[in-house]
Amino acid sequence: MQNTINRTAKDHILVCLSSSPSNERIVRIAGRMAQAFCGSFTALYVQTPGDAAMNTEDTSRLQANMHLAKQLGAEIVTTHGEDVPTQIAEYARLSGVTQIVIGQSGIQCRHFFSKPILTERLIALITAADIHIIPDAEDYRNSRRKPSIPIYPAFPATRDLLLTAGILTAATIVGWFFLQLGFANANIIMVYLLGVLLTSAFTSGYTCGVLSAFLSVILFNYFLTEPRLSLAAYGSKYPITFVVMFTAALLTSTLAAKLKAHAQLSARDAYRAKLLFDMNRQLQKAETPEEVYQMTATQIQKLMQRDVLICPAQGDTLLDGIVYPVDGSSPHSISEDEQEPDVIHWVWQNRRRAGATTETFPKAKRLYFAICTWQQVYGVIGILIEKQTQPDAFTSSILFSILGECALTLESLRNADEKEKAAVLAKNEQLRANLLRSISHDLRTPLTSISGNADTLLHCYDVLDDQTRKQIFSDIYDDAQWLIGLVENLLSITKIANGNVKLHLSDQVVDDIISEALRHIDRRSAEHHITMNCGEIPLLVRVDAGLIMQVLINLVNNAIKYTPAGSTIQITAIQRGNVAEICVSDNGTGIPNELKERVFEMFFTGSNPTSDSRRSLGLGLSLCQVIVHAHHGKMTLKDNLPHGCIFSFTVALSEVNLNE
Repeated sequence: MQNTINRTAKDHILVCLSSSPSNERIVRIAGRMAQAFCGSFTALYVQTPGDAAMNTEDTSRLQANMHLAKQLGAEIVTTHGEDVPTQIAEYARLSGVTQIVIGQSGIQCRHFFSKPILTERLIALITAADIHIIPDAEDYRNSRRKPSIPIYPAFPATRDLLLTAGILTAATIVGWFFLQLGFANANIIMVYLLGVLLTSAFTSGYTCGVLSAFLSVILFNYFLTEPRLSLAAYGSKYPITFVVMFTAALLTSTLAAKLKAHAQLSARDAYRAKLLFDMNRQLQKAETPEEVYQMTATQIQKLMQRDVLICPAQGDTLLDGIVYPVDGSSPHSISEDEQEPDVIHWVWQNRRRAGATTETFPKAKRLYFAICTWQQVYGVIGILIEKQTQPDAFTSSILFSILGECALTLESLRNADEKEKAAVLAKNEQLRANLLRSISHDLRTPLTSISGNADTLLHCYDVLDDQTRKQIFSDIYDDAQWLIGLVENLLSITKIANGNVKLHLSDQVVDDIISEALRHIDRRSAEHHITMNCGEIPLLVRVDAGLIMQVLINLVNNAIKYTPAGSTIQITAIQRGNVAEICVSDNGTGIPNELKERVFEMFFTGSNPTSDSRRSLGLGLSLCQVIVHAHHGKMTLKDNLPHGCIFSFTVALSEVNLNE
């Protein structure tokens, strides 16, 4: 039977989990539906108070079904309540479920007073989703339907029996005093009802509460009604009183036990939510897979109080396992006598749990799970199991959620790493394309000039006067020097960025470095006014003199290139604490604010026109910044009021005193 609705853009498939032997088939069908519809997939398990009495076989099947659903890409969701159909319907409504897959056993309504079965109630409650009912492949005859009032434990503990007897004795004594004081029987009955309520609140399960309700009627009849010390009753209304008293006591006991059971389930849900929330919050801060494994092991230790073994995967290789002790000591490699390579590799290859408490490698010391998503296995985790006691359904659901969070975080880190690598490759390709484009356009002018001037000299040398020949030679020299400077900048910035150049540090006087740098600047410097002011006290710095000279040459040439003839360029050096600050300022047009953040980028040339036909490749300032950073200094750009700009950088002062 199936409700019909309009197909939505994206389906949300919900499968209901249970311990039924046929539930595995139902989960697989739901998984295929989710894959066919390309929709989200959720596996829902509704806990009831009676789950505490679930036997080992049913618990194992439920865990296997949960693990299978997780392998098929489902999100495991656990809720609780006594009314299973209502819980399923409410979750489907709140989560926007469009397809529900559920199994149906051979149990049917056999008489008029039978309650509707689960599937019938679901059909009545849900009208906004398709319900796919899968008949059981085999009749689950050996399983009993959960009683509406589960009684656990079947035989109360001695402590509970003694507590029940003590409460009933106290209630009888108080009732006897009330009787002596002339109180009505209704007051005495209320005392017994209070005793029943206390018994239900302080004992486990329903057994002691029901027993207390029955004994309350017996004790009231035996000790507090005429004739006393006899089960007979003189009053004609006493039988009705006893029935009402027993019914009220039984309902009080049942409601108290149910309330306590729901409180326990709510506490479990709160603990589960807090555990997963804490883990999610911590995993968001993780930056490496090692941190993810550490956090995952910590959460599992909080849940199960066991040592955790994690074997991370690197590509197609499974690395050696690391043990995270529950006592909080440092993680260590697994010893040879504790290694179980066969079961670990089986779990890694098959993505299924194995080891202790399972049918696969049952003699193993640990229970192993795969840390995996739908497409990738990120490792294997092993939990030490004592006395072959498998985790209950609640613990297993939390464990699967923790492993799922771990796998998703590892996948996010891998995707981020791949994205970063792709971004680096794309940037490298862009830089390579920019370099080729710049070379093809910007080198053509000087090369054409050199080729043309050389051709003129070869064919017309004799007819040219000395002044013209000198000008042509000068032009060839300038173009060649520009090309040489470009090549040196390219080689320098590549070597320094890759760490292939070692700094040859020595103690140098700043005045000498600046003076030597000014001797190698562009010939067009004669068109500008260049001044130097290093103060009266010489500054001694510890630098690689050749590289710092290259920084100064690039900065001054840059100022010459982008300022009109007649501009003033000033070089200053002052001491600031334990560093020397060297500044190159000009009074040109300056650099717009929106371009200041990009001037140190490689291949960025801005929009200011140069004083000649050549365009810069945008390597000079980038090289300067790399050299300064290699000296552990800082390079900045600021405005030179009223107009112009100031490039400054810092280098460390020498520890040697010039006065010594």
